[in-house]
Amino acid sequence: MIGLLCIVLTLAIYWMAKRMYRTLPKVYMSPLLITPILIILILTLSGINYRSYNSGAHLLSMLLQPATIAFAVPLYRYFPVLKKHATQIILSVLSGSVVAVVSSMVLAKWMHLDSSLMSSLIPRSITTPIAMNVSQTIGGNPTVTAVFVILTGLSGLIIGPMIVKLFHIENEVSRGVLLGTGAHGTGTSKAFEFSSLTGTISSISMVLAALFTLAAAPFLLHLML
Repeated sequence: MIGLLCIVLTLAIYWMAKRMYRTLPKVYMSPLLITPILIILILTLSGINYRSYNSGAHLLSMLLQPATIAFAVPLYRYFPVLKKHATQIILSVLSGSVVAVVSSMVLAKWMHLDSSLMSSLIPRSITTPIAMNVSQTIGGNPTVTAVFVILTGLSGLIIGPMIVKLFHIENEVSRGVLLGTGAHGTGTSKAFEFSSLTGTISSISMVLAALFTLAAAPFLLHLML
């Protein structure tokens, strides 16, 4: 019963936050930021533990993979544009993915994290389902990785638009690569607010970043340890 109430509560808060964001479209009003904060506050104040909450809310997590596959629709729609800029997109995402993995390792070493936490941190810049698989493959903790992925996405949601504005990035391909590579699905949701094409480029950048990280993370981890 508690699980059912929790899933209804989550949907209600997200719906309310979405309506508020339409009225005041500021980064700090984003549903992806407001919803988890309110859920954490309510669970803490009510004393409901995570296991009880997740007994219902896990149904929402199950929708994550089909939602990722649904990005194929805009990819099909803008295929000629993607084909035209394929080389630039692939090289940019590959560079960004390597930088994300290496910077995570350097940060983990600087903070003297143990090998398990380092492996959990490495896939933080890719979409959650694949990040958890990568984490498990290289000896990390998938649950901890999910937390790092969320924190990275929220950081990208706040910092990404600031970078776009600061450096006057007007090109839709550049914006899409930036948000999709740096902030996975969260960045992609923001990219669709710029334009449909920016969101599409961000979608394919997110998928490519996941594939590159899946292939490169074990090799780079072995090289640096």
